Amino acid sequence: MNQNEPQKSQQISIELGEKEAEGIYSNLAIITHSPAEFVIDFTRVVPGVQKAKVHARIITTPQHAKMLLLALNDNIQKFEQRFGEIKIEAQPGQEQFGFMNAKNDEKIN
Repeated sequence: MNQNEPQKSQQISIELGEKEAEGIYSNLAIITHSPAEFVIDFTRVVPGVQKAKVHARIITTPQHAKMLLLALNDNIQKFEQRFGEIKIEAQPGQEQFGFMNAKNDEKIN
C-alpha cells in the first residue's frame, strides 16, 4: 500500500452480552500504571461502609489510555453543550468521595 493512499476505515461488529448490557455502577476508580500499561479498577463507595469491592478492572496500553481520555473529554464537551455544565460538588454534610488523583489525593474536577 502506498503511504500517500488514504487508509480504508474498518467496520467492527461489537457484540454486547446480556450481563454486560446491564452495566456496573462505579463512583470510584483507582488508576495505576507502569511503563507498559494502565490499570483502572472500578469500584463503588457506599456511605457508612468501610470496604469497597472492585467490580471491574481494565488493563490497557498508555496509548489507549490517552485515547480514552480524549474520547471522554470529547463526549463530556458534547454532553455539556447539550445539557449544561456538569458541576462537581460535595453534598452538604457528606464526605467527598469519588474519582480522585491518587498521587496527591485531590478530587478530579
